[in-house]
Amino acid sequence: MKLTIEYYAQLRDEAGCGSEATETSCLNPAELFAELNARYSFSLKQAQLRVAINDSFAHWDSPLNEGDLVVFMPPMAGG
Repeated sequence: MKLTIEYYAQLRDEAGCGSEATETSCLNPAELFAELNARYSFSLKQAQLRVAINDSFAHWDSPLNEGDLVVFMPPMAGG
């Protein structure tokens, strides 16, 4: 299935892009993150991140569907 992935902060730097379209057979965000981590060697682990699917926070085992927008978000610092 085709998905759009968005990255923020440190993940954006490590992936070398803010977003990308990708073709995958992954069934959920956990599998997708593992696939992308193998490609980009992210320094953050899954447990340190939040994931959203189509603008709503999601669980790592939520099902993915054709055309979904998946966003991986690292911890944010604020002030």
